[in-house]
Amino acid sequence: MPQDFQNQTVIITGAGKGIGRATAQLMTKRGAKVVAIARTQSDLDSLAAETGCRTISADLLDPKAARETMREAGPADHLVNCAGTNVLESVLDMTEEGYEAVLGINLRAALICAQEFARARIAAGGGGAIVNVTSIAGHRGFPNHLCYAASKAGLEGATRVLAKELGPHGIRVNAVAPGITLTELAAAAWSDPEKSQPMMSRTPIGRFAEVDDVAGMIAMLLSANSAMVTGAVLPIDGGFLSV
Repeated sequence: MPQDFQNQTVIITGAGKGIGRATAQLMTKRGAKVVAIARTQSDLDSLAAETGCRTISADLLDPKAARETMREAGPADHLVNCAGTNVLESVLDMTEEGYEAVLGINLRAALICAQEFARARIAAGGGGAIVNVTSIAGHRGFPNHLCYAASKAGLEGATRVLAKELGPHGIRVNAVAPGITLTELAAAAWSDPEKSQPMMSRTPIGRFAEVDDVAGMIAMLLSANSAMVTGAVLPIDGGFLSV
């Protein structure tokens, strides 16, 4: 069954860069009307010029702004919660500011967006799908990722609750958990073999993910091909978590 999204609208948070941008590009190619949400206007402008998508500039760290943005973006058939951030702090150096930034964007904003999306979908008769973007950091203990790991593990737990409560309304909710994904920033960070080799040696596929690898799996989970899949967390890690 082809993954055709003609006459369907998808809201994508964090659409300005990385996985979110690749997902916006792919969904547009597959016929969807994309509503792209990001903080940086220049990123949105270039994405709109490339894909013709509708854009909304917003800082989802502000709960009120997150709600207002989702109401402006909707109604829609699907939601991809891709907005994310990280503040690298050790356990002993964790700050309240770092905690608020990471948990506020990665977890609270995702839950608010999912809530507003679900309310609108139920009012429209139900159906549709949500994909939350988490991380293998929610499964393995990486140094200096205390708040990030907590946010991503929390979002996976929330994904299961969302699936349970929204399933009767025909709304499916899943998550993807990428491993190291070569966004522009990550490609530079992981170019040092001394840093990358320990991770690569535990990755059976023998390479790190590209943003298109993750976008493709998001599209699959949104599509009718995944009609019986909900409450699942799909690692996109080349087998890292399996060995």
